[in-house]
Amino acid sequence: MSERETYTVEIAGLTRHLPLFEVAPGVRIAIFNMLGDTHVVKAAAAVLAERLKDAQGTVLVTAEAKSMPLVYEMSALMGLPYLVLRKNYKSYMGDAISATTKSITTGSEQTLYLDEKDRALIDGQNVILVDDVISTGSTLQGMENVMAAANGTVTEISAVFTEGNADWSHVVALGNLPVLVEK
Repeated sequence: MSERETYTVEIAGLTRHLPLFEVAPGVRIAIFNMLGDTHVVKAAAAVLAERLKDAQGTVLVTAEAKSMPLVYEMSALMGLPYLVLRKNYKSYMGDAISATTKSITTGSEQTLYLDEKDRALIDGQNVILVDDVISTGSTLQGMENVMAAANGTVTEISAVFTEGNADWSHVVALGNLPVLVEK
């Protein structure tokens, strides 16, 4: 078994070597998965919370699953409630609001659901969206659509990383990951 090539990044003062995976013919991305990396989660959350300290947000929102420990830690640091948009509907979610997205890493459509019980946390509130990596913006758009349908106003968008050459200047992020295209 050959050793996988990696891309080295600094995340809030910590160095990590992200594995490179092909997501389309001739297109590779560095996969950032903070699940289980407590040091990265705590460090990234601290820097993002500090950068967002003057934001006009009253609730933090993320999509299931890799950014869940990040939003939890940011919630604790910022003193704001958080909620998670789920990717599977469960009957106990009642009259959920949903939006469809297409992730670069899954390559297929996914649906984001706002549980009925969480709708009151969004209605009329200023929302800070939190994600691990914003690549194509599809998940971000889905999150924004759900917030609009729930009468929430997105005031800030944050992520550990953005990815690619899109204009991500409106995102509070710790860095940008390249999309590597073979020539």
